Amino acid sequence: MSTSLEADKEIMEAVGSTEVSSRSQARPVTGESLHLSRLLMVPFASAVAFGIHFWASKNQPSIEAHSYTIFLNGVSALSLIAAGVQRFSPHVRAWMKEMCPIFAGVVLLLCLWETITAGLRLLPMPYFPGPAGVLQSLINDRKLLFDSTWHSLVLLLSGYALGVSIALITGICIGWFRKARYWGMPFLKVVGPIPATAWIPLAMVISPDSRFTAVGLIALAVWFPVTMLTMSGISNTRASYLDVARTLGARPSYLIFRVAIPAAMPSIFIGLFMGLGASFLTLVVAESVGVKSGLGWYVSWAQGWAEYGKVYAALIIMAAFFSSIMTLLFKIRDRVLVWQKGVIKW
Repeated sequence: MSTSLEADKEIMEAVGSTEVSSRSQARPVTGESLHLSRLLMVPFASAVAFGIHFWASKNQPSIEAHSYTIFLNGVSALSLIAAGVQRFSPHVRAWMKEMCPIFAGVVLLLCLWETITAGLRLLPMPYFPGPAGVLQSLINDRKLLFDSTWHSLVLLLSGYALGVSIALITGICIGWFRKARYWGMPFLKVVGPIPATAWIPLAMVISPDSRFTAVGLIALAVWFPVTMLTMSGISNTRASYLDVARTLGARPSYLIFRVAIPAAMPSIFIGLFMGLGASFLTLVVAESVGVKSGLGWYVSWAQGWAEYGKVYAALIIMAAFFSSIMTLLFKIRDRVLVWQKGVIKW
């Protein structure tokens, strides 16, 4: 009897120690800072960039070299400030743990860029300017670039909103109603695969205003993928969901808006992402053809004057602009489909 009691006591002590250790492991240690090597990634990369820039600056105008030096100083200062703040902020520490290697890689990529262009002159000028020249173009044309970005944003959001609105209506109708599917599917199969940019000559003849033409082309580029994915999601709603709702007395409107559409949301968001990518391409092409403002127009204008530093500056703005919109759509998707966490992989 005493032997069994001692065994039970040892088991309880082992379980208790395991629980304590698991709690201690799960509890975040707020005072612990990042490893020194990770903290110094960006300052070290900036120091390398300083050395390469000092070597290559003899081949660059003084104003470009000065602006790029200020930029590198700002990167180094911000990295050192963040290294000090992370000791007191868990959020900053987690962000730096995730992003320090990426920022260090970007700075080293700038080093490689400057070495190939301004340093060794391996690529012909003025088609391939160095990062200092591109940065100076960003500074010189900041007002025009801001105005072009604003006009592109207005065109993109207008066309995207119009295309999504029409696509959701047509996709739900074709996916739910048999008669709409009978007449709508042939139209989708014939008109949908044609690229929206192929309609530019006809659109310029039909619409006298180039802005309305651009909005219509963007809407057309968004309409097809969103319609197809919405229709697929609606038509593939599980029959068991609909049967249960009908058994409980649901009306047709309830079946559409409260059963079929929520079940089709994953497919709808895939269509939204595909339509957003198509809208970016159509926006740039439409602006370069007829619109007298926007990032696409700016690229064509700068290329006509052989200002390739401005071309690369606009491409950088495009990358940040489109990436921000895509990230915002990801945030909306995560918020709307939060109920699917644990069901699908993100």
